[in-house]
Amino acid sequence: MEVQKKFTSCWQRLQDCCCRRKSKPSEPGSEPDNETKKKRSGSGSVNASYQVEPSPVISRRPLPVPPASQVQKYVALYDYAARTEDDLTFNAGDIMEILDKSPGEWWIVRALTGVSAFKQGYIPANYVAPLESIDAEPWYFPDTKRQDAEKMLLADGNAHGAFLIRNSESQKGELSLSVLDQGKVKHYKIQKLDNGHFYVSTNKSFSTIQELVRYYTTHLNGLCVRLNEPCKKIQLQAPQTYGLSYNTVDAWEIQRSSIQLQKKLGAGQFGEVYEALWNGTTPVAVKTLKPGSMDSEDFLREAQIMKKLRHPKLIQLYAVCTTEEPIYIITELMKYGSLLEYLRNDKGTTLQIQDQIEMAAQVAAGMAYLETQNYIHRDLAARNVLVGENNICKVADFGLARVFMKEYESVYEIKGGKLPVKWTAPEAFNDNRFTIKSDVWSFGILLYEIMTFGQMPYPGMTNHQAVQWIMKGHRMPCPPNCPTVLHSIMMSCWKENEQMRPTFETLQWQLEDFFDMDVTSYDDSSRY
Repeated sequence: MEVQKKFTSCWQRLQDCCCRRKSKPSEPGSEPDNETKKKRSGSGSVNASYQVEPSPVISRRPLPVPPASQVQKYVALYDYAARTEDDLTFNAGDIMEILDKSPGEWWIVRALTGVSAFKQGYIPANYVAPLESIDAEPWYFPDTKRQDAEKMLLADGNAHGAFLIRNSESQKGELSLSVLDQGKVKHYKIQKLDNGHFYVSTNKSFSTIQELVRYYTTHLNGLCVRLNEPCKKIQLQAPQTYGLSYNTVDAWEIQRSSIQLQKKLGAGQFGEVYEALWNGTTPVAVKTLKPGSMDSEDFLREAQIMKKLRHPKLIQLYAVCTTEEPIYIITELMKYGSLLEYLRNDKGTTLQIQDQIEMAAQVAAGMAYLETQNYIHRDLAARNVLVGENNICKVADFGLARVFMKEYESVYEIKGGKLPVKWTAPEAFNDNRFTIKSDVWSFGILLYEIMTFGQMPYPGMTNHQAVQWIMKGHRMPCPPNCPTVLHSIMMSCWKENEQMRPTFETLQWQLEDFFDMDVTSYDDSSRY
């Protein structure tokens, strides 16, 4: 009761505050109007004209208690440890009811089971799914590729009849069933009728996928084996939350005192990178920029754009500290650091050709998203891609090169190579013209790095020699043990005419489909 009174009091204060703000729309600190919110959320291309908005320092907001009408039950898909006193800690499988979705990416819930049972607070919305939805099912592996499904089903711990359902790679929007049968994995298309029903065999259809699964646990009817236990899931990496917490989503200039620098991860021309802790709870990466290395207004303008760019294959910008130097850039932390170092160390020696191409496909996916946003990276290279668990790759430092550009444009010969010449397209180092197509050139070099386990491009050449070699029309030969088809993809990225280079969307599907089997490799349900 006392907790409920506290929340009710907070809710009343929030209502009173809102009433006062309505009467004083120009009062400092007031809520933004709808037009301002629209500008902040963005639409279409993020490279539209921007005015630098002030970055207010966050302060703790009261936790409102909304009406409990139309309550929905959700299940947690991942573990989450509270980052602020208004968050809830929960574990995968905990049940909760959603009280308010209006905060957007952070919802107010009441836990019904688990360590926070009967408490309420904020949770990241992408950590939960509706209780009876397919996303909540233990056998649903949505983004698992066919090849990975086979690896997982053949792993120790799975018995005859183990199965999973995944999104089809060859048919977007459709599902596939993968099942273990006597040490072999067989795949079936789950097809959909005009009335919305699902089927594997044409003589039996179901209104939901759950009904289909329940039926095939007791019947064959077109399958090679009855479905048994769901495939054992490897420890899944939880998705990144939108912002560090509910109250940093909009106000993302955070107190420098909330950051504890811990371990130095590396250093570069413009600053250092640290593993750090935010608010004493959350591991983050912090890039500290050397004083005077960039104009703070230029950085804030670019950071406003960068924060709106959200994709699973891009490093997320969480927050900044810009009120004094050195400027801090706070991002998500990736366990294994840069792809370049990963390729060169012991981890790299364990990579197979399938792993290398899959990692390249992930980078292409992140860049394909930037392409749709009319955004240019300008410094794409293995050193600016970060690696996490299970070879997850994410593109980092997009946009920072634009801010630093005044420092190093057109100086590759004069000052010893501040511009990364060996990764830079001819039109960029000759005419200072950067486009998404110059990023495509750089991606071809990154492919070379991946296939040579981090070897320096144009081995044995200086920057000047590499430029002369390129301008004469020469290109790097196919690396040892690199498939010729993959080298052909590199060569397409290095076409002199930038308009003839492929899009990142094309590069993504070329790499993702590199090892895909023909659709006829699906098992035929009519055989059983």
